[in-house]
Amino acid sequence: MSLPKTYLQMYSTVSADAWLTLKLVEKDMPEPKSDQVVIRVEAAPVNPSDHGVMFGVTDMSRAKSSGSGKDRILTAPVSPQGMAFMKARVGQDLPVGNEGAGNVVAAGDADMAQAMLGKTVAGFGGKMYGQYAIIPAMSCLALKPGHSARDGASSFVNPMTALGFVETMKMEGHAALVHTAAASNLGQMLNRVCLADGIDIVNIVRKREQVHILKDLGAKYIVNSSDEGFMDDLTDAIHETGATLGYDAVGGGSLASDILTAMESAAARTPSDYSIYGSTHHKHVYVYGALDFSPTVLARRYGMAWGVGGWLLPNFLARAGMETGMRMRGRVADELTSTFASSYTDEISLADALDTKIVQRYNARKTGEKFLICPQMEL
Repeated sequence: MSLPKTYLQMYSTVSADAWLTLKLVEKDMPEPKSDQVVIRVEAAPVNPSDHGVMFGVTDMSRAKSSGSGKDRILTAPVSPQGMAFMKARVGQDLPVGNEGAGNVVAAGDADMAQAMLGKTVAGFGGKMYGQYAIIPAMSCLALKPGHSARDGASSFVNPMTALGFVETMKMEGHAALVHTAAASNLGQMLNRVCLADGIDIVNIVRKREQVHILKDLGAKYIVNSSDEGFMDDLTDAIHETGATLGYDAVGGGSLASDILTAMESAAARTPSDYSIYGSTHHKHVYVYGALDFSPTVLARRYGMAWGVGGWLLPNFLARAGMETGMRMRGRVADELTSTFASSYTDEISLADALDTKIVQRYNARKTGEKFLICPQMEL
């Protein structure tokens, strides 16, 4: 297959005069380096992790679109607080799209790159919102025969995060875990992993219909943060499972602190030597998302054996090492259409992704809604 001379790539830029611009840029098609492949991108999901590069800390309710097709541009004003937060990226054109999938149409001369030529692969490269992506072969996962680009589009961020949560739990000596925003695509994957591996998981949701989503998956421990008895229900579930590790997608507010409080209350139900410093088993909550941008509030009602930190997939993979990472990727490939299956409510073009009406929908990040960008779709 002959390659086009140019292709379209989505870029996000914050200017010095406090404007965010998201647009499609026509790029020259380069020759792949020895260890690189060229992917004709057919499908790329919109994940919460993509929003940070796309929109940064910007009030997208004030965003406007202009132009049409490949010339469509989305702009939004950035507040002084947002500019202070994003000052390091001012003036930089950042490519968008953490992951996607398509067919490898060209490759460098390295053995690994050549082995992927002609295959359908998933890629993790930070620039998958484009008609083509040129990335290292090492950043690709060759899909098994019969699996489509749509099947493999979401095979990195959510699957590897779900497995990373479990690996972190084991590495740090915990036996069960708590997860917030648990009815999300990631939350559903994590439940399937935990059910398959015999790991207890306490799921925190905020709506009754989300309880039903997880029950249908076979989840046993589900608590609704909107219920009046939420803290009692959470403490009961943590006591029954022995969970001492939590993952919080919300970030802002008191939810991380509530989880630690419930862990301490659950520990107090088991007789042990008294200590004025609380339970001795370490309790930890990792914040990995920012559904709420308000400050994280810690009440510190949980003794002294506790911690709160950030969790990021690339940082975890660097810590876990190559062998663990390859084992995780192998499992994703084997269980791509079962444990790690993703569903999408909307399929949109690159130009559609810059339409303010569509942006307002996918930027709302509602449970049960997931958008798939199809870069080969007509603009």
